[in-house]
Amino acid sequence: MASFMMAYYGGNQPSSKEEGLAQMGKWKAWVEGLGDAVVNPGTPLPVSKIVTSTSVEDDNDPNSMKGFAVIKAENIDAAIEIAKSDPFLENGGTIRVSQMMEM
Repeated sequence: MASFMMAYYGGNQPSSKEEGLAQMGKWKAWVEGLGDAVVNPGTPLPVSKIVTSTSVEDDNDPNSMKGFAVIKAENIDAAIEIAKSDPFLENGGTIRVSQMMEM
């Protein structure tokens, strides 16, 4: 099976502690349901910087990358089906699915 990175972009923050706990519960259930397909269930990226050859700037784009997960799937179509079931999409975010190449 191949490895795929699911990169999380945008999305809305929970409006209350209760909403945040509910979202976390959905995410935990989703991860548990994936079983052995999960390599890395999720890594949040709370701080990002944009680095160029001449500058370093804060990444303040509301649609910036918020985190990533790594899964295993037979092919990209199977990985896309997994991504489509991710509860992150319910929060207004998007997911980019990319096959990872072993070096």
